[in-house]
Amino acid sequence: MTYVVALTGGIGSGKSAAADLFGRLGAGIVDTDTIAHALTAPGGAAMPEIRRCFGDAVVAADGRLDRARMRALAFASPETRRLLEQILHPMIRDRARGEIAASRAPYVMLVVPLLVETGAYREVADRIAVVDCSREAQVERTMRRSQLAREAVLAILDAQATREQRLAIADDVIDNDGEPAALEPQVRRLHEGYLAAARATP
Repeated sequence: MTYVVALTGGIGSGKSAAADLFGRLGAGIVDTDTIAHALTAPGGAAMPEIRRCFGDAVVAADGRLDRARMRALAFASPETRRLLEQILHPMIRDRARGEIAASRAPYVMLVVPLLVETGAYREVADRIAVVDCSREAQVERTMRRSQLAREAVLAILDAQATREQRLAIADDVIDNDGEPAALEPQVRRLHEGYLAAARATP
């Protein structure tokens, strides 16, 4: 059995930075966001059903999902968001499980931004690690990275699980409120613990 650590955190928390560090140390990385992008790329497996449900307005000229348009529709309507999730989430779960099974790394870091919201992947995760930071840090980082207005970022945060909800399910917490350099020693310490646990798992 592959030892699996589910890594989660809100938008702008630093999940990707933490996952990159785990990957450099030798963990296998299975990223559900990366899988979602592949499913909604030109020719992606999810695109025919997305086009059927939402129309050509959410499809870019090259055939990929117009993520900005889809995001606006999804955040304006919970029903639209649920329908999109019903299309994507089963496909993402199937691919994630396949990638976990195929991994030959000592353990797999399964990156799941919506771990709390969906309740999925708990059955495959041996531990849950949460990348944590203040709400204001999330807002500033997301605005800087994505060029979104503050109000748009706040709307995304309000649609996600709260900081308290994520911390409540955490086995391990990675504090990313400080400087980027403070992330690596935390990741390295956890990596050593995960390696030891993976070796002890039959």
